[in-house]
Amino acid sequence: MYNYLIVGHLLKEKGRLIYEPGREVNTEAFANSKIVQFIFRVIGAVMESRFRYRFFGPEQIIRGADIHPGQTVLEVGCGTGFFTLSAAQFIGDQGCLVAMDVLPASIKIVSKKVQTANLKNVRVVKGDAMNTMLDAESIDAVLLFGVIPAPMLPLNRLLPEMHRILKPGGTMAVWPPSWIRQSILRSGLFTYACKRNGVFNFRRC
Repeated sequence: MYNYLIVGHLLKEKGRLIYEPGREVNTEAFANSKIVQFIFRVIGAVMESRFRYRFFGPEQIIRGADIHPGQTVLEVGCGTGFFTLSAAQFIGDQGCLVAMDVLPASIKIVSKKVQTANLKNVRVVKGDAMNTMLDAESIDAVLLFGVIPAPMLPLNRLLPEMHRILKPGGTMAVWPPSWIRQSILRSGLFTYACKRNGVFNFRRC
């Protein structure tokens, strides 16, 4: 049994503080936390259910994002790869999809999916979305699907990094839509482009 404690918004594991609001997240400790890995397995099972693929498949949401064949696209928090394969197929062989996640389990699962599908246009990367280590102005579009709002990805750190790596005029797609739209606009880093198939699309200022 995992020895963890959730008090208010605190997350502790075996006496070690994993997350506390207002404090910088130690992404490495968070990713290696047993409780986080347990939660990932539970959520992953739901994400990969046949029911979800049949009735809530990824293709329609991907089509709602402002991405195009031949682009270089970053998928933040690729998880189990629910959107990864569809996004890679959408941008085609001339495009490049960077599928990023902080969890080693995600990297393993998605890498296997990509290899099985024989996709050559996908780079699966273990990384922190708040410090991607990607070159400035190297990405055409960012996909933030099912990852915000989240306490582990504070917007005051995430948005500047997305702005830094996006090319001028690059786009950022957010799903599901929520109150987060106003927070993104208040940052002054992005303008609102459109909403399509339930996906909010923003453009880099």
